[in-house]
Amino acid sequence: MTTRPRIVVGISGASGAALGMRVVELLAETGQCELHLVVTPAGRRTLAHEVGDDALPRIAALVAQHHEHADIGASIASGSYRTAGMIVAPCSIRTLSAIAGSANDNLLVRAADVQLKERRRLVLMVRESPLHLGHLRAMAAVTEFGAIVAPPVPAFYAQPVTLAEAVDHMARRAIGLLDLDLAISMREWEG
Repeated sequence: MTTRPRIVVGISGASGAALGMRVVELLAETGQCELHLVVTPAGRRTLAHEVGDDALPRIAALVAQHHEHADIGASIASGSYRTAGMIVAPCSIRTLSAIAGSANDNLLVRAADVQLKERRRLVLMVRESPLHLGHLRAMAAVTEFGAIVAPPVPAFYAQPVTLAEAVDHMARRAIGLLDLDLAISMREWEG
């Protein structure tokens, strides 16, 4: 493994593309990790719609490697390519379900599956509401496999004034779940 931890960030097509973008920005700002990015076709569309047409090129410029969604032969598709974990932000129900079913038909799902089989951290920022029983069962399944399901829920105790502040806090929280010492702090609850 490189001296810097390798972290994979996946962006799927659920609403909340700004979450994935902010995760990449925060991790890149540290200069302490090697970032790999994979974005689904629906993720590309959502990024453009919610953040702007230049969103993907902006974050792709921040990562060591931007992998094509269809390239299931990419480095991050193999367990021998050691990573420190992966965050899928946002994680659509389609992506969640594919991970729960081990349906490795694209690179994002395959990379997530590799995290699970190698017992590495996988954080899924599942973005859907309301939830039906199928959604809940898929969440239970990936949790049983070792993933961390972390829906993007704003921390109102942080008293965010803007949506950007809420997104920033949720992204920092997801990064914290990787349990790496990356000096990415967030306001903690003090009681």
